[in-house]
Parts: sequence; C-alpha cells; structure tokens
Amino acid sequence: MFFRSLRHAPRAVAHFHTTHTLWASRTVVHTFKLADIGEGITECEVIRWSVAPRATIGAFDPLCEVQSDKASVEITSPFDGVVKALLVQEGEVAKVGQGLCTIEVEEEVEEGAEEPPTPAPPEEAKAAPHTAPPPDTPTRRPHPLDPSAPPRDTTDVLATPSVRHFARTKGVDLATLVPGSGRAGRVEKADVEAFLAASTSPSLASAPDEDITIELGRTRAAMFRAMVKSLEIPHFGYSATLDITELHALLPLLNAHIPPRYLPAHSDPDSAPWDPARALGVALPADSQPPVPDTARYARLTYLPVLLKTLARAMMEWPVFRASLAPASTAPGAKPALVVRPHADIALALATPTGLYTPLLRAADTQSVYALAARIAHLAALGRRVPSALGPAELGGRGGTLSVSNVGSAGRGTGAAPVLVPGGGVAIVAIGRAEWTWDVSERYWDPTSGRGERRLKVPVSWSADHRVVEGAEMAAFVECWRGWVEAPARLVGEGV
Repeated sequence: MFFRSLRHAPRAVAHFHTTHTLWASRTVVHTFKLADIGEGITECEVIRWSVAPRATIGAFDPLCEVQSDKASVEITSPFDGVVKALLVQEGEVAKVGQGLCTIEVEEEVEEGAEEPPTPAPPEEAKAAPHTAPPPDTPTRRPHPLDPSAPPRDTTDVLATPSVRHFARTKGVDLATLVPGSGRAGRVEKADVEAFLAASTSPSLASAPDEDITIELGRTRAAMFRAMVKSLEIPHFGYSATLDITELHALLPLLNAHIPPRYLPAHSDPDSAPWDPARALGVALPADSQPPVPDTARYARLTYLPVLLKTLARAMMEWPVFRASLAPASTAPGAKPALVVRPHADIALALATPTGLYTPLLRAADTQSVYALAARIAHLAALGRRVPSALGPAELGGRGGTLSVSNVGSAGRGTGAAPVLVPGGGVAIVAIGRAEWTWDVSERYWDPTSGRGERRLKVPVSWSADHRVVEGAEMAAFVECWRGWVEAPARLVGEGV
C-alpha cells in the first residue's frame, strides 16, 4: 500500500532558468578628430580626401592626407562604417582635436530576454544620424605652385600621375586635351607640351599682362613665419675656405670599397659581387644589421657625407655646438639654460618640389661615412616624392643643434648669410661649391718657379646664435673642423 502511494505521488522535476541571448544593432555617428601627429604640430591642412560623403569605408582604409609644417601624413579610418559628412574641405586647415569627418558605425548590443530594455541613447546620439551635414563652406583656392594641389575636373581623364603633375605645374586643364594621343585616348606628356606650344589655353591667354595674387602654401607659409621669428635671434656671421684637396684624393679609394649592402641591388644574381659571408653555406647567423632600403643605396660617394662626418667629430670636441636652448622656466629669477646632448644631431636642409624641409641626422658621430651617405640618399628620395614622403620619423622630435645647407649643389656662389630660426639649433652653415684655385700662400709658394700650388677649396659661411655662441668660439670651432677636413686620414683612427 505504501509502495502504491509512492508510485502515484507527484514527481519532482528540476527546472533550470535559461536566458536567450539576443543581439541587437544600433547606428552611432562618431566624429573623427585630427590627432597629434608629431611634436610641436598644432594644425594641418587637408590636402586630399580619399572618400566622399555616403561612401562605405573599412577600418585602416585611407581616409585623407594632411600636410603639416613638417610633413604630409596619410590618415586611415579607425571604424567600419559609412562616411556621413566631411567637416573640413580640401585646402582648409584643421586644428589638432578638431573634427575632420563623421562616420556612421553599426554597433551590436547584447540584450537579455529578462533584462530591462536598453536605455534610450542620449539626445545627442539620437540626433546625430539625422543631423543635416553642415552647409558647404567655400573651398580655399589651392596654391597654384604646389604640385600636390588636387587636379581640377580631371578625375575622368585617362593620364598617368606624372602627366597629371606636369599639367598641374604648367597650369593646364587636362580635360581640354581629351582624347589624348595615347592608347585608349590617354593624355600623354607630349599632348601637354603641344598644348603649351600652341598657347591656346584660355587660362594662359586671358590676361597675360595682369598681376596674379597667389596664396602661399603650407610649407612656404611656415617658412614665412619662421623667417619673421628669426629676427628675435642676434646673428653672428663667419666665413672661411676649407682645402679639400686631400679629401678629393681619398675619395676614389672610398668609392672603390663601398660596402655591398649599400650598393644598388643587382637584377642579375650572376653579376652580383661575391659575398664571403655565404662561402660556408646558410648555417651562419643572419646579418644583425638592419636591411638597407632601395632608396638608400648608391654607387658613388660625394664630399658631403665626409664633411658631415668631420663636422660631427668637431661637434664632439665642442659641447656648445651640441647644445640647444632649454625651455624657459617660469620660476622667479630663473636664468636661461642649455641642454647639452651626448651625440651630434645635425639637421640637413633639403629643397624638395613641395618646399624646404630639415630632416635630422641623429647621432651623426656614431655613423660611418657610408651610413651617412645612405641616410642622405634615403631622405632625398623621400623628399622628391609629390607629396613629400618625409614624415614624423624623419622630421619629428626636437631637431638638430646645428643645421647644414648644401647650397653649392644649386649655385656657384662664394658666400652666403644663412638664417637661423628658433628651434634650428645654435648655428647653421652653408657649404658652397668646390673650385680649383691657385694657392700662393707661404705654405704652397715655390720661390724657384715663382708660382703656388693648385688646390681644391670649398667656401663655408656660418651664422650662429650670438646669445649662446661667442665670436671666438665660432672661429675656433671652424678651425677644429678644418683640422679634420684637411687631414681626412685622421678618420682612420676613428673608424671611417
């Protein structure tokens, strides 16, 4: 009887609480702001947008290209979404932290079945997707002399980038040359040259005798401001002539022994120089030296890397030329101070199609002549690109304590008065072009023949910050540099 009552008793059933996970999506509009892309950079000019409103974009896709006082940088998108509006137009300037564009992003939100509904988004978030884009602002006229200016109404014209750049620099509208003489109607350089020769462009013939007002581009405007600030620095000038005859005789030997890693790559493996490191097979450890990019390779050494190396050695003997002004202190009674660096940081003035830049040769005293030549070749290759490929890695940081301008590569002048700008170090030197001259000084005068000796001389012109560098120090430093330049065999003891 007891067994029967148990059999008919209600069964105990365990119920487990379950929650079905649901995923809901919502759209949020993010304002993408201009981030800090380098030390001392407070604003940038938007050169080119890679997207248009209502275009779909993915994370890390190119968003736009901006130009600062120091370099041009490509900015990528941090989101997957749809571009809603461009807040800064091409040719306009944006401050760091200012919004560049708005991007609509679809986000997934986890919701529990028994959880209270997701709270409504803030009023600003709800209104953002429905906010009308700001009215079109007038686009500032790009600098006509800037090769990176966007082409005008030529997006559908079939032409290579080099032809587009050539047409922009000549002020020719490619749309007027369609179809071109190339394959499938491609506009060639010859078409642009023929157009210029015919002088049929309305833009060129409309007002040949009228003045044209041109707005300065970012790089040239930055130079304008820097030159105005240079008036705050009391300059001290000093000129000299260096005898590089011994260096000229040494250069063929240095050229004959350029390390293979710096030579141009050989397309034919059979013609490549013999590599002793591979004579015992591939079991040896890999070369610990970093790879040399193609832009840093060269086949001939010039005077400049040796002059920079000897200048770095002189800087190591004179700490004042490795110093920079310390930031001004706000403490009462604080005196000006100098920050002396452990190595020779030299800024190299570089003239490029888009303006003047001063990339940095860091710790030049620790680099060989061959390494300095590779670095110079690499910086020059980046600067020749349009727009300039010199970025924060080459231009960022605190700059050099001494600047070098190789004006001899552009002209045959025998003297210069280089200008020192704030942040450009304590001195700057302009190196002229080397010329063979007759030296009739007592050192080379031959009384028997009544003549001197033919020597190779290079003029150098200095400007120093007279608040920091005394005149006697400038003269003594140049003589120290002369001791290295005119006796280059001393570099053997230092490790060329």
